Amino acid sequence: MNPRLDQPLRLGTRRSKLAMSQSGHVAEAVRAITGRPVELVEITTYGDVSREHLAQIGGTGVFVTALRDALLRGEVDFAVHSLKDLPTAQPDDLVIAAMPQREDARDALVARDGLTFEQLPDGARIGTGSPRRTAQLNHYARSLGKRIETVPIRGNVDTRIGFVRDGELDAVVLAAAGLNRIGRGDEATELLAVDHILPAPGQGALAVECLASNADLIAALGELDDPYTRAAVTAERSLLAALEAGCSAPVGALADLLADGQIVNEMRLRGVVGTLDGSTLVQLSTTGPVPQSYDEAMALGRELADEMLAKGAAGLMGERSL
Repeated sequence: MNPRLDQPLRLGTRRSKLAMSQSGHVAEAVRAITGRPVELVEITTYGDVSREHLAQIGGTGVFVTALRDALLRGEVDFAVHSLKDLPTAQPDDLVIAAMPQREDARDALVARDGLTFEQLPDGARIGTGSPRRTAQLNHYARSLGKRIETVPIRGNVDTRIGFVRDGELDAVVLAAAGLNRIGRGDEATELLAVDHILPAPGQGALAVECLASNADLIAALGELDDPYTRAAVTAERSLLAALEAGCSAPVGALADLLADGQIVNEMRLRGVVGTLDGSTLVQLSTTGPVPQSYDEAMALGRELADEMLAKGAAGLMGERSL
Protein backbone atom coordinates (compact mmCIF):
# COMPACT_ATOMS: atom_id res chain seq x y z
CA MET A 1 0.00 0.00 0.00
CA ASN A 2 1.57 3.27 -1.10
CA PRO A 3 1.07 6.15 1.33
CA ARG A 4 -0.82 9.13 -0.01
CA LEU A 5 1.55 11.85 -1.15
CA ASP A 6 -0.21 14.43 1.00
CA GLN A 7 0.11 12.31 4.15
CA PRO A 8 2.93 13.77 6.26
CA LEU A 9 5.95 11.74 7.25
CA ARG A 10 6.54 12.10 11.00
CA LEU A 11 10.13 12.80 11.99
CA GLY A 12 11.01 12.18 15.64
CA THR A 13 13.49 14.64 17.14
CA ARG A 14 14.78 15.79 20.49
CA ARG A 15 13.49 19.22 21.55
CA SER A 16 16.79 21.08 21.86
CA LYS A 17 17.55 23.95 19.49
CA LEU A 18 20.44 21.96 18.02
CA ALA A 19 18.38 18.78 17.51
CA MET A 20 15.53 20.76 15.95
CA SER A 21 17.97 22.45 13.58
CA GLN A 22 19.58 19.13 12.56
CA SER A 23 16.19 17.51 12.08
CA GLY A 24 14.91 20.51 10.12
CA HIS A 25 17.71 20.15 7.58
CA VAL A 26 16.95 16.44 7.18
CA ALA A 27 13.20 17.16 6.90
CA GLU A 28 13.80 19.58 4.01
CA ALA A 29 15.91 17.00 2.17
CA VAL A 30 13.30 14.26 2.69
CA ARG A 31 10.53 16.58 1.43
CA ALA A 32 12.56 17.19 -1.72
CA ILE A 33 13.16 13.47 -2.29
CA THR A 34 9.67 12.14 -1.51
CA GLY A 35 7.45 15.08 -2.42
CA ARG A 36 5.64 14.51 0.87
CA PRO A 37 5.27 16.93 3.77
CA VAL A 38 7.40 16.15 6.83
CA GLU A 39 6.33 17.18 10.31
CA LEU A 40 8.66 17.28 13.32
CA VAL A 41 7.46 15.37 16.38
CA GLU A 42 9.27 16.62 19.48
CA ILE A 43 10.23 13.92 21.97
CA THR A 44 11.82 14.42 25.39
CA THR A 45 14.59 11.94 26.22
CA TYR A 46 16.03 10.94 29.58
CA GLY A 47 19.27 12.73 28.72
CA ASP A 48 17.32 15.96 28.20
CA VAL A 49 15.60 15.95 31.60
CA SER A 50 18.28 14.39 33.82
CA ARG A 51 20.52 16.90 35.57
CA GLU A 52 23.16 14.29 36.33
CA HIS A 53 26.47 14.33 34.51
CA LEU A 54 26.54 12.11 31.42
CA ALA A 55 29.31 9.93 32.81
CA GLN A 56 27.07 9.11 35.80
CA ILE A 57 23.90 8.27 33.87
CA GLY A 58 25.77 6.01 31.50
CA GLY A 59 26.15 8.31 28.53
CA THR A 60 25.31 5.85 25.78
CA GLY A 61 21.69 5.78 24.73
CA VAL A 62 20.26 8.39 27.10
CA PHE A 63 19.37 10.69 24.18
CA VAL A 64 18.24 7.84 21.93
CA THR A 65 15.95 5.39 23.75
CA ALA A 66 12.80 7.54 23.76
CA LEU A 67 13.14 8.23 20.03
CA ARG A 68 13.59 4.54 19.29
CA ASP A 69 10.60 3.64 21.47
CA ALA A 70 8.47 6.12 19.49
CA LEU A 71 9.60 4.47 16.25
CA LEU A 72 8.75 1.00 17.52
CA ARG A 73 5.31 2.16 18.73
CA GLY A 74 4.58 3.69 15.31
CA GLU A 75 4.30 7.23 16.69
CA VAL A 76 6.93 8.50 14.24
CA ASP A 77 8.10 7.21 10.84
CA PHE A 78 11.78 8.04 11.19
CA ALA A 79 14.14 9.74 13.63
CA VAL A 80 17.32 11.80 13.49
CA HIS A 81 20.10 11.20 16.01
CA SER A 82 23.54 12.68 16.56
CA LEU A 83 25.59 9.62 15.66
CA LYS A 84 27.93 9.98 18.61
CA ASP A 85 24.93 9.45 20.93
CA LEU A 86 24.04 6.05 19.44
CA PRO A 87 25.02 2.85 21.26
CA THR A 88 27.32 0.73 19.10
CA ALA A 89 24.87 -2.23 19.07
CA GLN A 90 22.07 -1.78 16.53
CA PRO A 91 18.58 -3.17 17.32
CA ASP A 92 17.41 -5.80 14.80
CA ASP A 93 14.08 -4.10 14.10
CA LEU A 94 15.58 -0.68 13.32
CA VAL A 95 17.95 0.36 10.56
CA ILE A 96 20.13 3.42 9.99
CA ALA A 97 18.86 4.22 6.52
CA ALA A 98 21.13 7.22 5.97
CA MET A 99 24.23 8.90 7.28
CA PRO A 100 24.28 12.26 5.45
CA GLN A 101 27.55 14.02 4.66
CA ARG A 102 29.36 14.77 7.87
CA GLU A 103 29.82 18.25 9.31
CA ASP A 104 33.16 19.36 10.81
CA ALA A 105 34.15 16.58 13.24
CA ARG A 106 36.47 18.74 15.36
CA ASP A 107 35.98 20.12 18.84
CA ALA A 108 35.72 23.89 19.21
CA LEU A 109 37.08 26.06 22.02
CA VAL A 110 34.99 29.04 23.08
CA ALA A 111 37.24 31.09 25.35
CA ARG A 112 37.11 34.51 26.97
CA ASP A 113 38.84 37.41 25.27
CA GLY A 114 39.24 35.48 22.00
CA LEU A 115 41.97 33.26 23.47
CA THR A 116 43.26 30.03 21.91
CA PHE A 117 44.04 27.00 24.08
CA GLU A 118 47.76 27.76 24.08
CA GLN A 119 47.04 31.35 25.21
CA LEU A 120 44.94 30.31 28.21
CA PRO A 121 46.63 31.07 31.55
CA ASP A 122 48.01 28.40 33.84
CA GLY A 123 45.19 27.01 35.98
CA ALA A 124 42.48 28.02 33.49
CA ARG A 125 39.02 26.61 34.20
CA ILE A 126 37.61 24.78 31.17
CA GLY A 127 34.08 23.40 31.07
CA THR A 128 33.30 20.01 29.52
CA GLY A 129 31.04 17.10 30.41
CA SER A 130 33.12 14.65 28.37
CA PRO A 131 35.75 12.32 29.87
CA ARG A 132 37.27 12.03 26.36
CA ARG A 133 37.80 15.80 26.17
CA THR A 134 38.99 15.94 29.78
CA ALA A 135 41.72 13.35 29.20
CA GLN A 136 43.01 14.94 26.01
CA LEU A 137 42.76 18.56 27.19
CA ASN A 138 44.77 17.68 30.30
CA HIS A 139 47.34 15.87 28.15
CA TYR A 140 47.56 18.85 25.75
CA ALA A 141 48.04 21.23 28.71
CA ARG A 142 50.80 19.00 30.12
CA SER A 143 52.57 19.07 26.76
CA LEU A 144 52.57 22.88 27.01
CA GLY A 145 53.98 22.76 30.53
CA LYS A 146 50.85 24.06 32.24
CA ARG A 147 47.87 22.75 34.09
CA ILE A 148 44.17 23.33 33.64
CA GLU A 149 41.12 22.61 35.75
CA THR A 150 38.33 20.83 33.88
CA VAL A 151 34.88 21.59 35.26
CA PRO A 152 31.97 19.20 34.49
CA ILE A 153 29.09 21.02 32.81
CA ARG A 154 25.77 20.07 31.20
CA GLY A 155 23.23 22.03 29.23
CA ASN A 156 22.56 23.38 25.76
CA VAL A 157 24.92 25.56 23.73
CA ASP A 158 23.55 28.80 25.22
CA THR A 159 24.03 27.51 28.76
CA ARG A 160 27.57 26.33 28.14
CA ILE A 161 28.77 29.46 26.36
CA GLY A 162 27.02 31.45 29.09
CA PHE A 163 29.51 30.12 31.65
CA VAL A 164 32.27 31.90 29.69
CA ARG A 165 30.28 35.07 29.05
CA ASP A 166 29.44 35.30 32.78
CA GLY A 167 33.07 34.86 33.80
CA GLU A 168 32.48 31.56 35.63
CA LEU A 169 34.82 29.68 33.28
CA ASP A 170 37.74 30.68 31.10
CA ALA A 171 36.57 28.45 28.25
CA VAL A 172 34.25 25.64 27.23
CA VAL A 173 34.74 22.94 24.61
CA LEU A 174 31.86 22.02 22.28
CA ALA A 175 31.46 20.12 19.02
CA ALA A 176 32.15 22.42 16.09
CA ALA A 177 29.34 20.71 14.16
CA GLY A 178 26.76 21.76 16.72
CA LEU A 179 27.86 25.38 16.64
CA ASN A 180 27.84 25.38 12.84
CA ARG A 181 24.38 23.81 12.61
CA ILE A 182 22.79 26.56 14.71
CA GLY A 183 24.71 29.30 12.91
CA ARG A 184 27.11 30.10 15.76
CA GLY A 185 30.38 28.73 14.40
CA ASP A 186 31.94 32.19 14.50
CA GLU A 187 31.80 32.13 18.33
CA ALA A 188 34.56 29.51 18.43
CA THR A 189 37.88 31.11 19.35
CA GLU A 190 39.76 28.03 18.07
CA LEU A 191 38.99 24.80 16.25
CA LEU A 192 41.10 22.27 18.13
CA ALA A 193 43.43 20.34 15.84
CA VAL A 194 42.76 16.60 15.75
CA ASP A 195 46.49 16.08 16.36
CA HIS A 196 45.78 17.29 19.92
CA ILE A 197 42.10 16.45 20.50
CA LEU A 198 40.51 13.53 18.65
CA PRO A 199 36.71 13.82 18.48
CA ALA A 200 34.18 11.30 19.72
CA PRO A 201 33.50 8.41 17.34
CA GLY A 202 30.82 9.63 14.93
CA GLN A 203 31.08 13.28 16.00
CA GLY A 204 29.65 15.67 13.42
CA ALA A 205 27.61 12.94 11.71
CA LEU A 206 23.87 12.27 11.83
CA ALA A 207 21.99 8.96 11.76
CA VAL A 208 18.56 8.79 10.11
CA GLU A 209 16.81 5.73 11.51
CA CYS A 210 13.55 3.94 10.67
CA LEU A 211 11.88 0.54 10.99
CA ALA A 212 13.76 -2.26 9.24
CA SER A 213 10.42 -3.42 7.80
CA ASN A 214 9.71 -0.12 5.98
CA ALA A 215 11.41 -0.88 2.64
CA ASP A 216 9.93 2.12 0.79
CA LEU A 217 11.12 4.61 3.39
CA ILE A 218 14.54 2.96 3.65
CA ALA A 219 14.94 3.38 -0.11
CA ALA A 220 13.88 7.04 -0.03
CA LEU A 221 16.08 7.94 2.96
CA GLY A 222 18.98 6.07 1.38
CA GLU A 223 19.30 8.90 -1.14
CA LEU A 224 20.64 11.06 1.71
CA ASP A 225 23.39 8.57 2.52
CA ASP A 226 27.04 9.60 2.05
CA PRO A 227 29.14 6.44 1.56
CA TYR A 228 32.39 8.05 2.72
CA THR A 229 30.77 9.30 5.94
CA ARG A 230 29.26 5.86 6.52
CA ALA A 231 32.61 4.09 5.99
CA ALA A 232 34.46 6.50 8.30
CA VAL A 233 31.90 6.45 11.09
CA THR A 234 31.49 2.67 10.90
CA ALA A 235 35.25 2.24 11.40
CA GLU A 236 35.25 4.68 14.34
CA ARG A 237 32.31 2.97 16.04
CA SER A 238 33.84 -0.45 15.43
CA LEU A 239 36.96 0.75 17.30
CA LEU A 240 34.78 1.97 20.17
CA ALA A 241 32.82 -1.29 20.32
CA ALA A 242 35.98 -3.40 20.21
CA LEU A 243 37.43 -1.40 23.11
CA GLU A 244 34.20 -2.34 24.93
CA ALA A 245 33.74 1.28 25.86
CA GLY A 246 30.58 3.31 26.12
CA CYS A 247 30.75 7.05 25.62
CA SER A 248 31.44 7.50 29.34
CA ALA A 249 34.98 6.24 28.66
CA PRO A 250 37.68 8.63 27.41
CA VAL A 251 37.88 7.25 23.85
CA GLY A 252 38.43 9.43 20.78
CA ALA A 253 38.51 8.28 17.16
CA LEU A 254 38.56 9.79 13.70
CA ALA A 255 38.68 8.20 10.27
CA ASP A 256 39.61 10.56 7.47
CA LEU A 257 39.99 10.03 3.78
CA LEU A 258 43.33 10.54 2.11
CA ALA A 259 43.23 11.73 -1.48
CA ASP A 260 45.84 11.55 -4.20
CA GLY A 261 44.79 14.57 -6.23
CA GLN A 262 41.05 14.16 -6.77
CA ILE A 263 41.04 10.40 -6.16
CA VAL A 264 40.27 9.19 -2.66
CA ASN A 265 42.31 6.05 -2.24
CA GLU A 266 43.00 5.49 1.46
CA MET A 267 41.42 5.90 4.86
CA ARG A 268 43.39 6.72 8.01
CA LEU A 269 41.84 5.74 11.33
CA ARG A 270 43.20 7.28 14.53
CA GLY A 271 42.22 6.28 18.04
CA VAL A 272 43.06 7.48 21.53
CA VAL A 273 42.25 6.42 25.06
CA GLY A 274 43.69 7.99 28.17
CA THR A 275 43.51 8.60 31.88
CA LEU A 276 41.35 11.56 32.89
CA ASP A 277 44.34 13.50 34.24
CA GLY A 278 46.03 13.24 30.86
CA SER A 279 49.15 11.62 32.31
CA THR A 280 48.89 8.57 30.06
CA LEU A 281 47.49 8.28 26.54
CA VAL A 282 47.51 5.39 24.12
CA GLN A 283 47.20 6.94 20.67
CA LEU A 284 47.64 4.90 17.49
CA SER A 285 46.66 5.09 13.84
CA THR A 286 46.34 2.77 10.87
CA THR A 287 45.96 3.46 7.16
CA GLY A 288 44.42 1.21 4.55
CA PRO A 289 42.28 1.13 1.42
CA VAL A 290 38.92 2.90 1.72
CA PRO A 291 36.51 0.22 3.01
CA GLN A 292 34.14 -0.93 0.29
CA SER A 293 31.73 -2.70 2.63
CA TYR A 294 30.39 -2.63 6.17
CA ASP A 295 32.53 -5.66 7.07
CA GLU A 296 35.72 -4.01 5.80
CA ALA A 297 35.02 -0.84 7.80
CA MET A 298 34.29 -2.90 10.92
CA ALA A 299 37.54 -4.85 10.44
CA LEU A 300 39.58 -1.62 10.23
CA GLY A 301 38.22 -0.50 13.60
CA ARG A 302 38.73 -3.87 15.28
CA GLU A 303 42.33 -4.13 14.06
CA LEU A 304 43.28 -0.75 15.50
CA ALA A 305 41.46 -1.55 18.76
CA ASP A 306 43.48 -4.77 19.07
CA GLU A 307 46.71 -2.79 18.64
CA MET A 308 45.59 -0.26 21.26
CA LEU A 309 44.66 -3.01 23.72
CA ALA A 310 48.08 -4.58 23.19
CA LYS A 311 49.62 -1.20 24.10
CA GLY A 312 47.73 -1.07 27.41
CA ALA A 313 44.47 0.69 26.50
CA ALA A 314 42.35 -1.70 28.62
CA GLY A 315 44.01 -0.58 31.83
CA LEU A 316 43.29 3.05 31.09
CA MET A 317 39.59 2.46 30.50
CA GLY A 318 39.03 1.05 33.96
CA GLU A 319 38.89 4.62 35.19
CA ARG A 320 35.43 6.24 35.18
CA SER A 321 34.48 9.77 36.11
CA LEU A 322 32.09 9.24 39.02
